[in-house]
Amino acid sequence: MGSREKYLIVNADDFGYFHCVSRGILELASLGVVTATGIMANGTDFRTARETTTGGSLDYGVHLNLTYGVPLTAEMARAVAGWGGRFPSKSRMALAILSGRIGLSDVEREWRAQIQCCLDEGVPLRFLNSHEHIHMLPPLYRLAKRLAREFSIDHVRHTQPEWGFPLGVAAMVRNAVMQSCNILNPRFRGERTPRLVGLNRSGKLDIEYLDRLFSGFSSGKIYELMCHPGHLDSAEIRDPRLLAYHRWEQEFELLSSSSFLELCQKYHVHLVGYGNLPKG
Repeated sequence: MGSREKYLIVNADDFGYFHCVSRGILELASLGVVTATGIMANGTDFRTARETTTGGSLDYGVHLNLTYGVPLTAEMARAVAGWGGRFPSKSRMALAILSGRIGLSDVEREWRAQIQCCLDEGVPLRFLNSHEHIHMLPPLYRLAKRLAREFSIDHVRHTQPEWGFPLGVAAMVRNAVMQSCNILNPRFRGERTPRLVGLNRSGKLDIEYLDRLFSGFSSGKIYELMCHPGHLDSAEIRDPRLLAYHRWEQEFELLSSSSFLELCQKYHVHLVGYGNLPKG
């Protein structure tokens, strides 16, 4: 790796969330601009993951989930029965875990099932991360690291607050929560873990943000850009909360544009996958 160069894993979250999202991710992977994606094993479109994750250069991981959709395990289904058998919001789930209402043993069974579901389909797994960063909750981060070791998965996303950008109230709250988690989690972080970027424009990346971000990259370092590209099918995605948060088409257009590749060239940013990283 050259001394001037910077390295970027473009990691699309939510593969298997919805078919229109999965389709957009695969199109960007075919262009070589998305280099990794996290599979939501309990997503409504997991069938696409089953059909498309053999061969090719795209790196796959598990997008561990406790905050959207229906659990895979009977134990977790019983634990969330009070929410209609579906995962609650991230704040409610975090409180349920911290209060002991939902036990870590139930979380471990559910996450094992999500990982095993991908392995059973022959998907080679290189990393773990989670939907809405729920794995950064200190007891869950330790669990995710332990499961990664057990399943020989080399990398676990370490979400850090992203200061230095204009922030809305929601972003400030999220950064404060991540800061608190990072105070408790640092000794579990791998020395080779790429620095995560994209948090402050999560779901709404734009070229101005990336320009400012890339300009601050350090030579020789490896970064992970969290992104949420895809296509929007209004017949498939109707949840108003998701529609308010995500700009799937905007991120798809951004990453497939010549402007994105020109920006990478301008700042000597090379797109890589997890296979290019040392283990740990």
